[in-house]
Amino acid sequence: MDLTIYEYSKCSTCRKAVKWLKDQGHNVKQIPIVEEPPTVQELEKLVASSGLELKKWFNTSGEVYKALQLKDKLPGMSVEEQFKLLSENGKLLKRPIVTDGNKTTIGFKEDQYADAWS
Repeated sequence: MDLTIYEYSKCSTCRKAVKWLKDQGHNVKQIPIVEEPPTVQELEKLVASSGLELKKWFNTSGEVYKALQLKDKLPGMSVEEQFKLLSENGKLLKRPIVTDGNKTTIGFKEDQYADAWS
């Protein structure tokens, strides 16, 4: 199966995810999430195909999230503002993001990947 993964090469979780997917025989197109974050339109499709709430897409443990004090600001932001913010800064996105164009997962848990990508 051909998959696209938005990842950060310095992130050990992303490296584990890429290795797991390749070990399962997937062709993996790697996109550097910091340099090339998904556009608003791409994010809208990814979020919809993940079945997750938009707030789950934020990297809440990241430095940028904390520096921007998003814990306090997100509840008052519109969905459009949140999508725009995520599309402008790849470090705000929870990673890795894996998609086949129809379904999408975020983060890496081996059992979740086994269900979604085996």
